[in-house]
Amino acid sequence: MNPLDPSHHSGTHVLKPVLSTLQLWGIAVGLVISGEYFGWSFGWASAGTLGFTVTSLFIAAMYATFIFSFTELTTSIPHAGGPFAYSKRAFGPVGGYLAGAATLIEFVFAPPAISLAIGAYLNVQFPALDPKLAALGAYVVFMTLNIIGVQIAATFELAVTLLAIFELLVFMGVVSPGFSMANFTKGGWSGQDGFSLAAIPGMFAAIPFAIWFFLAIEGVAMAAEEAKDPKRSIPIAYIAGILTLVVLAIGVMVFAGGAGDWTKLSNINDPLPQAMKMIVGENSGWLHMLVWLGLFGLVASFHGIILGYSRQIYALSREGYLPPFFAKLHPRFKTPHRAILAGGVIGIAAIYSDELIKIGGNTLTANIVTMSVFGAILMYIISMLSLFQLRRTAPDMVRPFKAPFYPYFPAFALLGAAVCMATMIYYNPLIFGLFLGFLAIGYGYFLMTSHHRSKAIALNSLAADPT
Repeated sequence: MNPLDPSHHSGTHVLKPVLSTLQLWGIAVGLVISGEYFGWSFGWASAGTLGFTVTSLFIAAMYATFIFSFTELTTSIPHAGGPFAYSKRAFGPVGGYLAGAATLIEFVFAPPAISLAIGAYLNVQFPALDPKLAALGAYVVFMTLNIIGVQIAATFELAVTLLAIFELLVFMGVVSPGFSMANFTKGGWSGQDGFSLAAIPGMFAAIPFAIWFFLAIEGVAMAAEEAKDPKRSIPIAYIAGILTLVVLAIGVMVFAGGAGDWTKLSNINDPLPQAMKMIVGENSGWLHMLVWLGLFGLVASFHGIILGYSRQIYALSREGYLPPFFAKLHPRFKTPHRAILAGGVIGIAAIYSDELIKIGGNTLTANIVTMSVFGAILMYIISMLSLFQLRRTAPDMVRPFKAPFYPYFPAFALLGAAVCMATMIYYNPLIFGLFLGFLAIGYGYFLMTSHHRSKAIALNSLAADPT
């Protein structure tokens, strides 16, 4: 079969627009909702409950302004590459590379952290089960489900997201009778009862874990090509999604911290079951229900981010930024199966790379989270710069949704992201060095493969205009 034949090209490289507004909202919330179940409590270790609350409110404001601004880009350029496509349009191939590589690091490193949390939750129920083996099993199951089809995957995502939200509400309801604000505020400023300037460094150090509350919501952009009506449905999904997540994040954090001694929850992968155990005891049926239903939140994010990273790998390959091998769709299911498997191999390797990734005195999960956040923050910065650049260089571009309060919202999001990046570099220099190493290796490949991009441009042009 001739690879330059347009029909062959379209069969290989075109995703089907099948996703509804409700399914996109399910993806938006589902991508992130595991952040309500674990990861964020590591921020308590450095900032305390009250200090971390301040950090979280700042990050929530940054994400809200970012999403309102990012939606302009997503609806104007509905491309499976998401930030890669926007930055390429604004700054050319190098800008596209940086945004694409950053997004790829974010979405490839988030799933192993979530899979380890899945293993930790199952270990509560089955103490003999190795959490890493459970994490590996999660990869196998949900990569398979993503390969079978995006419509099935998105419907499953919506179902488990609704169950996850229900479970978080159940958690708040069950612990509320034993809730005490005195528990939440005790030692709330980096271990001190009263605020002092000494608490500020801990609040900055906790930024990656506040970001974990909202990380990956921008992944909806990577489903834009598969949305039935992206110009209408994506803004609704994004805005409703960020509002849902802000309410849940505040509720979960406050109720968990008020259940008892919050310091016992600050360095573990399953803070909600342990918080509930303080109220209802170790043998309560409520606790067992939380463990099982709590898995839905982790599964929703894990499953959704697999969808996100696969579309990013697929889009970068289709444009010649990664080997064209990964741009092939499954002949029956029309999903990027090779991209799904490639991201899974990297994630599984991360799970079993304790000595490589367990650096800086932090847990394996905390370092994987931090690596993912580095990718996200760089992508946020480049995306907001792309918005400003396109407003200047492409004023006539069709913009179905415009960022409100421009330029103040995108400027606040950009400033917030820059503060986060500077802080994270200061507190995580070793992981930042590893992050730069990944970017450098990718850039080396980028420089050596210009012929792939030239061929991709020719193929894409031929598919768009076969005549």
